[in-house]
Amino acid sequence: MPHQPYFVLVLAHSLHGRLRRVHIPHKAIYAAFTLALIGCFSVFGFVSSYARMTWKVANYNSLRQEVDSLRAKYQELQKVTNQKNEQLATLETFASEVSVAYGLKSKPETSTDISNGAPLAPNFRESLGEYNLLQSASISKLFRTYPKQWQTNIRPSLWPVEGRLMSPFGGRTDPLSGEGAIHTGVDLSVPQGTPVHVAADGIVVHADWSNGYGRLVIVDHGNGLQTYYGHLSRFEVVTGQEIRRGDIVGQSGSSGRVTGPNLHYEVRMAGTPVNPYPYLAKSALSLPKHGARDLPF
Repeated sequence: MPHQPYFVLVLAHSLHGRLRRVHIPHKAIYAAFTLALIGCFSVFGFVSSYARMTWKVANYNSLRQEVDSLRAKYQELQKVTNQKNEQLATLETFASEVSVAYGLKSKPETSTDISNGAPLAPNFRESLGEYNLLQSASISKLFRTYPKQWQTNIRPSLWPVEGRLMSPFGGRTDPLSGEGAIHTGVDLSVPQGTPVHVAADGIVVHADWSNGYGRLVIVDHGNGLQTYYGHLSRFEVVTGQEIRRGDIVGQSGSSGRVTGPNLHYEVRMAGTPVNPYPYLAKSALSLPKHGARDLPF
């Protein structure tokens, strides 16, 4: 039988003086050491797991407090939004009543999202601007019967904006579809927000959204003559308002079916588009100075 190495553990009794030897094999010592090492690793794992659990609980409590704070702020913002919506509804109702009282269309001004073509309701600032415009506008009480004074400046004799002529009247290639199309007016290239001036005296018969024109103002100058101002970014007049040559009807923009900021300008006779170039060729490039007026507005 092979000899196995071992440790000898000597135990001595303190009273009787007897000695006792205990033989402990090396393998038992190594096994006990291994078990002790495994136990240390297990305890370390339990402690680290508990520490991670404690940190996660603390972080969760912090996040829950933050969520509660954000929920409270959201509820407060929702209350403010509801109050603004109530004010907007009240303002829209009042503006509609004013429009009905003046014999205007009660339909509010709308805009269109160019990306998806969905109609958008006016916001609070736009409704407030429309209400202020209704208060300050001079509304014609002779909507279809013009006084003789209108014969003074009924021929378009002014460039609506000082811009570059980028698209002429007549046949052209549609810039969006690439197909042939009839252009019923001219496009004048100007920066966004440029004031647009009416080319002659008249009465606003349309100031609303109109499909490809975007925001469109139509001014009737009498005797079947009308001018169109399309792709506006903002209205400065309302339907039924009396305006004079050089007055601002809106601001240029890129509303409707358009590739960039410009003004679409048309001249129509009895509803038929005519070439506006003869009017532009004889029109003044500078705006008239607003001095004494020969009309009561």
